Amino acid sequence: MRRLPVYFLLDTSGSMNGEPIQALNNALSTMINSLRSDPQAMDSLWLSMITFDRDVKEIVQLTDLASFQLPEITCPPSGPTHTGQALEVLHRKVLVEVQKGSAKQKGDWKPLMFLFTDGKPNDLQLYREMIPKIKELNFGAIVCCAAGRLANDDLLKELTEDVLHLDTADSGTLRKFFKWVSETIEQGNKSQGTGEKVTLPPPPSEITIVI
Repeated sequence: MRRLPVYFLLDTSGSMNGEPIQALNNALSTMINSLRSDPQAMDSLWLSMITFDRDVKEIVQLTDLASFQLPEITCPPSGPTHTGQALEVLHRKVLVEVQKGSAKQKGDWKPLMFLFTDGKPNDLQLYREMIPKIKELNFGAIVCCAAGRLANDDLLKELTEDVLHLDTADSGTLRKFFKWVSETIEQGNKSQGTGEKVTLPPPPSEITIVI
């Protein structure tokens, strides 16, 4: 079975401390349970999670959905948002992990990437240097979610056309966002093989599409 690799880049900088990080943990857990109810996802889906604050950590390496175990995500009480460094780690991982097709075997489906942040890159120069490199990786979809008033939609639009904005990072809003993410992944699973970009499903009312 060909794999569908899905990469999550999750902001764990100081501003996420407290209720937002707990809400993120709960929403991710709900999303994983939802994906496991889809037999096609159980057959083909592989997930990776990378967190970024002052440091960038691969908290779960690329793992099949059946074996995936979600750790509790934590964040420091304060500190910067190194989004560019996270993209650098992502780029390195995708080059090594996503299997390309050959005459003898079919490669993986186009990977998907979801970036969640409630701030803006503090390593802006590196962030902008990584954008063309990420775009060269031929993702099936790159989706960025900006949560709260401090998140910068315009900078995320430099990375992808698909930018969503949440007014808050509370439990209810994040749960609805990651439910939408699971629907997007399932849609990506069904559309693989067409060679086209994944069509995003309509978001719930709490989510604003940034044009």
